[in-house]
Amino acid sequence: MSDLVERLQAMLASGRDGAPLRFGLGQALHKLGRAAEAIAHLEQAVQLDSGYSAAWKLLGRARADSGDRAGAGEAWRQGIDAATQRGDKQAAREMQVFLKRLER
Repeated sequence: MSDLVERLQAMLASGRDGAPLRFGLGQALHKLGRAAEAIAHLEQAVQLDSGYSAAWKLLGRARADSGDRAGAGEAWRQGIDAATQRGDKQAAREMQVFLKRLER
């Protein structure tokens, strides 16, 4: 997995950037338990594409894993809005469940 992180970081360093690249890098870092680093890339992903519901969902998870419950809730709320606007019902439902669990 760290090979994937290195490859994605090299792509980013070469000047390639975009929401899918940032999401992939955030996802790979999160899987390695590097939530704080993942958050920075996931935040960039949603800044580049505010409708990227998968990035919002993972951003919420990474923030929750890093202990930022308020930030996680905010990411999921924005993600629910983004997913609803794009018609991504499954992602919206998943984030609603995460948000309800967080608010307990």
